[in-house]
Amino acid sequence: MVRLVKPFNLPPLRQELAIYPAPSAADGSRTWTLHDPSANRFYQLNWQAFEILSRWDLGRSDLVVGALARETTLTVTHEDIAHIALFLEQSYLVETKGSIRALAGLRAMRVSWMMTLLKNYLFFRVPLLKPQKVLDAFASRVTFMYSQWFLTLALAAAVLALYVISRQWDVFRHSLAIYRTWEGIAATAVAVSIAKTAHEFGHAVTAHRYGCKIPAMGIVFVVLFPMLYTDTNEVWKLQDRHKRLAVGAAGMATELLLAVAATWAWVFLPDGVLRSGAFVLATTSWVMTLLLNASPFLRYDGYFILSDFLGIANLHARSFAFGRWWLREILFGFDDPPPEPMPDAYRKFLIVFSYVVWAYRFFIFLGIAILVYRYFFKMLGIILFSVEMWWFILQPVYREVRTWVDLRFRMKLNYTIFRTACATLAFIIVFLIPWSGRITAPAMMSAAREQGFYAAYPSEVVEEPAQGRGRVRAGDVLVVLRSQELEYKVRQARVSESQSRWDLEHQPFNEEALAVGEVLRHRFEETKANLDGLEKEWLKLMMRAPFDGNILTRNDEIRPGLFIPAREQLYVLVDPAENKVDAFVNGSELQRIAIGNKATFIPDGAGFGTFTCRVAAIDKVNLAALEEPSLASPYSGPIPAQADPKGLIRPLQPVFRVRLASCDPPGVPALRLKGVAGIKAKRRSAMAGFLQRIYDVILRESNF
Repeated sequence: MVRLVKPFNLPPLRQELAIYPAPSAADGSRTWTLHDPSANRFYQLNWQAFEILSRWDLGRSDLVVGALARETTLTVTHEDIAHIALFLEQSYLVETKGSIRALAGLRAMRVSWMMTLLKNYLFFRVPLLKPQKVLDAFASRVTFMYSQWFLTLALAAAVLALYVISRQWDVFRHSLAIYRTWEGIAATAVAVSIAKTAHEFGHAVTAHRYGCKIPAMGIVFVVLFPMLYTDTNEVWKLQDRHKRLAVGAAGMATELLLAVAATWAWVFLPDGVLRSGAFVLATTSWVMTLLLNASPFLRYDGYFILSDFLGIANLHARSFAFGRWWLREILFGFDDPPPEPMPDAYRKFLIVFSYVVWAYRFFIFLGIAILVYRYFFKMLGIILFSVEMWWFILQPVYREVRTWVDLRFRMKLNYTIFRTACATLAFIIVFLIPWSGRITAPAMMSAAREQGFYAAYPSEVVEEPAQGRGRVRAGDVLVVLRSQELEYKVRQARVSESQSRWDLEHQPFNEEALAVGEVLRHRFEETKANLDGLEKEWLKLMMRAPFDGNILTRNDEIRPGLFIPAREQLYVLVDPAENKVDAFVNGSELQRIAIGNKATFIPDGAGFGTFTCRVAAIDKVNLAALEEPSLASPYSGPIPAQADPKGLIRPLQPVFRVRLASCDPPGVPALRLKGVAGIKAKRRSAMAGFLQRIYDVILRESNF
């Protein structure tokens, strides 16, 4: 901040600068606009700044102070004039800079090539057209579009078009299918180009109508995303606020008119490419105009319309100043005056508006950063994502916190500081102290030993000794099958094995056989192994219980003489003496768990009680697919997952299986029990968990 009390010389203003009357401010005070034609920039001046600049040619600050004291009711100090001088110097509006740099003790900040590159990546313009001559020749031909009768006719056409579409709603709705085709994608791109070109010419023609010059039209790249733009900076010369509103709304009005025309074209055109294009143009114009351009939270048409409607120039910057001021007062109670005089209703609006804009921009810029990361190859994507996060989200927060540090000497013990300290302490207690010593995870309880029996080949049921039995002992036969396909393979394998055995045994007596060396031995070993495998499969056709257990499920359709297909389930046998619980833990929590930790399993269903267990095993590799569909999100489960084309359920985040055993009570329910496992773990604060998740994401995405 500049602190001066002595008179000083004023640097001369640039000769081409001009000052124009501007609409009144929100509080009713008069304002003026300072125009820099070289940079085509406009600056709003209040009464004090206007009176000071009107007497700038006096050359010295003391002369300006004296003149203002004699000729106006203003009380101006050398410090006020020094602030104006500093503003002029920083905005390059003076012819010499040395006096002000020495006066304010400033040094010119040179922008590095790296910063220039980053700024150009985030935002840069490419002028393509100087439309002034085109507008001079064209504007007079569309003056009728600004008449009252044309507006009435357009509104009537829009209402009638909506009515006609409502009578053909089924046909109109089914036309949406065009967006799913390559033809529709191409038509959408063409429609958006036409609509946005018309949008920009709407701004240009309206501004030209009110006497403003349009120096350029072209493409602006916002984070490498191309958008059309029109240079309408001279609109700030207009004193009539309604004319400014008209220029701001002209783009959207043009698109809406185009949409009405396209809607009528869709009604009358026959089916074909032209009708499809008209449909895309109509629907695209309606949606994009209302959702994108009408938003006041970014510097699009809605922002300028709202700014002119309220009479508050630089709406975002001024609302942000009020938002920061309010935040500092709430946190520290400096009792500073507001950034500028403003009616109470306007001040409250600007405070609320600033926080809505910040929240909106946070999610928009975060989405853009993620999109940029996904769009480019990984290394460049990481760099650009970091630039986005720092420039738009982290840097503003850092600057504000740094301002708090600079203001720490003004902080005095008061009720506001005490309240902020209590809130900070509560935050530390809740988020920074490691309270959490328990992990909850979705889990499934089942028998520790469970065996399913399936038909490996198409088979015939010969007999079923276990029919009607609820419990069997180890070695008991459950069902006997016969498979003609397997029997045929066994017979073939026996013939091949017998032949290769004979060839090997008679090799010493045959010179040709001796010449092939070990080939006959390898062939015999291969056929023998094939026969042994098939005979084992054949023996499995007599299915025996591998352990003492209960028959959990039985295929009720099987009976002697029935032919069943391959992979048909016949029985499920469980051991009721011991149970197990499989808990599915997020990868970020895995390091907090150790084998032997206590755990609790709570089934979802009522009446089963609670099971006390211990951690018996922890998988070293995350699950590639979930074997329990009921725990996956596509089946209303808690684990985010999706089904792939092969039918496997793939988790959307790293999930590890943690086996819980030695559960008490040891009984096993008749069916699998879905529930929640609570596992004792190392204590960790909520903030540490949040940072751990961020680290895991960075580690995962950095894996090339």
